[in-house]
This record gives sequence, C-alpha cells and structure tokens, in this order.
Amino acid sequence: MPLVPETSALTIQNGSPGFLSTPGRTPTSVTVHPVALFTILDHYLRRTESQDRVIGTLLGTRSDTGEIEVRSAFAVLHSETAEQVAVDMEYHHTMYELHHKVNPKEVIVGWYSTGSNLNTYSALIQNFYSQEIAPHQAIHLALNTGVEEGQQSGVKAYVSSPIGVTPKPENAVFLPIPCELQFKETERSGLDLLSSVSNGSTDAYPATDLDILERSLQSVSDMLDRVLSYVRQVLVGEVKGNAAVGRYLMNTFGASTDELEKGAFNTSLQDTLMVSYLANLVRSQAEVSTRLALATAS
Repeated sequence: MPLVPETSALTIQNGSPGFLSTPGRTPTSVTVHPVALFTILDHYLRRTESQDRVIGTLLGTRSDTGEIEVRSAFAVLHSETAEQVAVDMEYHHTMYELHHKVNPKEVIVGWYSTGSNLNTYSALIQNFYSQEIAPHQAIHLALNTGVEEGQQSGVKAYVSSPIGVTPKPENAVFLPIPCELQFKETERSGLDLLSSVSNGSTDAYPATDLDILERSLQSVSDMLDRVLSYVRQVLVGEVKGNAAVGRYLMNTFGASTDELEKGAFNTSLQDTLMVSYLANLVRSQAEVSTRLALATAS
C-alpha cells in the first residue's frame, strides 16, 4: 500500500525475502537521551486521527560491548492495515542522509514506536531495520504515553529473537533489555523547567548559574546530614554498622578531612565563584562589543 503517488514505500508482508537469521552482537543495554524522547512525543502529538501508533528511526552510537546510546530520532511515514504494513523507504533514507551530514558519528541503531502492542507487524518492521544495519541487530524502543486507560507511561527497550522450526520474519519474540534515561548536566536546567511546567507551576523560569549552584550545595548538605545521622546511630549502637559503607566513607572523606579543616573547601568554593563571575564578565563584554560593532557598521 503506497504512502505517496510514487513508488517510495516498501510494503512489508509475511514471508518477505531477506530475513536476517544470523544477527550480529546482541545489544546488552540501551541509554536514551532526552532529545530522542522529545522527538518521539512530538511525533505522537502530530499523528493523524487514523493512526493508532507512530514509528521512526533511532540514531546513536554502539560500543563493542553491546551498549547502545540513543541520541536522536526522526519520524518515518508508515501505514498499517489489516492486510499489510507499508514504510516510506525514500523518506527514511533521505532523512538519514541529511542527519548523517550533520552528525556523521551517529548511525541507525533501531526504531521506535508508541504504545505497548508488539504484534506481527512489529516483528516485520524489526526485521527490516535489522537488515538495514546488518550485521548488527536493531533495537526496538517502545514508548507508552499512558493515555490509554490502565496503561502506565514509560519506555522499554527490546531485541528480537527468531522462533519456530523454520524462521520467518513474522515469527519472532521480543526480549526486554535494560533501558535508562541519561542527560548531561547542561540539560538539567531545561528538564527541571519542563518538569515545573508539567506540574502546573505558573512561575517557572530557567535556573541561573547561582540557582544551580545553590541547589547543588543544598543537595550536598542534605547528603552530609544523612551520612552524619547514620554515623551517629552506629556510634551509639542504634544501628548495626555496615563494613562496606564504612570503607566507602573512609575512602571518600579520609584523604580530605585535614584539608577540609584547613579551609580548603572554602578556598575551592571561592575559586569556583570567581571563575563563574569572570565567565559572565567575558560574556557581557563580548555582547557589548558585538552590539557596538553592529551600531558602527550601520
């Protein structure tokens, strides 16, 4: 069933040739970046009323140990009926070529879909992506938006394994693998802002450098309070001490206790604040210089 007037769609049917029966190294874990999740959610929000789910391509990197890092994604046009499923191959290849020019280190690692329904069509699409990146095996990322009654939102990652006496593309079982969300420190302020907006906060605003530093110091202070409370309970005999925790605390604080008493922490904090102040000063001077140059040119 073509998606456009031209022959740019590949119809995936049962018993299609080219079944990948000997995949490469099986992925062991998946790490997903927020950009990829936001792309999937945006695709889901822009779907048509006739679409039960949306699919797309996952881009990222893979390690020699089987760890997959999903950094971004893009939507792929597709259509599903009771008889067949069709994927727009031309659009898929064009989007990948454009993305590869911008990020040459990112390759196709698998595909995504919304919802939790894994059916025969899912196995066919999984086999198609595995052929695209052979000899590697494709991963499938299933994002449940939680809009259906009785369904909880979440993300799961799968790999496929053929079953049956005579392996066929539609005869496959999806096996879950560990999946976690990972973000950089530079992305924390944006995620915190989105979390505040989603919780109904009306006075949400981007956190400044000082706000981030204040939250970090408060978090460190809370952790120190918990550690101090635990140590005191062990000393008075209220809690039985854990040797592993004691060794970890000794390795963490033992080498720097003398320096903390000498005020090295305050000195380090002052250095950090000074660097932050100088960075803001340089940024302001650069902005003023740019505006003066534009004013002079005009």
